[in-house]
Amino acid sequence: MDGAKRREKIIEMLEGGDVPVTGTALAAQFGVSRQVIVQDIALLRAIDKNIISTNKGYVLYSRHQQSSKGILHVKHNDAQMREELNAIVDAGGRILDVFVEHEVYGLIAVDLIINSRRDVDEFMKRITENRAKPLKELTCDEHFHTIEADNEQVLEEIKRNLKERGFLLDF
Repeated sequence: MDGAKRREKIIEMLEGGDVPVTGTALAAQFGVSRQVIVQDIALLRAIDKNIISTNKGYVLYSRHQQSSKGILHVKHNDAQMREELNAIVDAGGRILDVFVEHEVYGLIAVDLIINSRRDVDEFMKRITENRAKPLKELTCDEHFHTIEADNEQVLEEIKRNLKERGFLLDF
């Protein structure tokens, strides 16, 4: 299969799936190296395919129609991370990313795409199993999330929930 056809099939797989697809899985599917898949994804992004690389694999991201987006400045300790994420998704929010403003390295951002408690559980499990340090540890627990919600009212409810828990720094 040539590269153009493979990229077409990659888009079909990402459009038809409800779960992220890893580069390793795509490489096995098409009988190519993972590096070839990374190059294919870069080429697809160059032609305006909104493919996001998450900690669970690649997803084709399409914004929900008439959604509201906000950036939340938050702070909490490691033991409160699950509570923070669940507070957002329980209110109907989608956590698109996490980012920090590091005094030396500047902006460091990671796509998360957390939409449900199941996603929160999977994320927390990966952190624990890999003994990974959350990005917020680079900035004394302060960090930002880009949140998407169906409307402005849901976004405001998320902010109130986080403020009540003492996580939201700016309201």
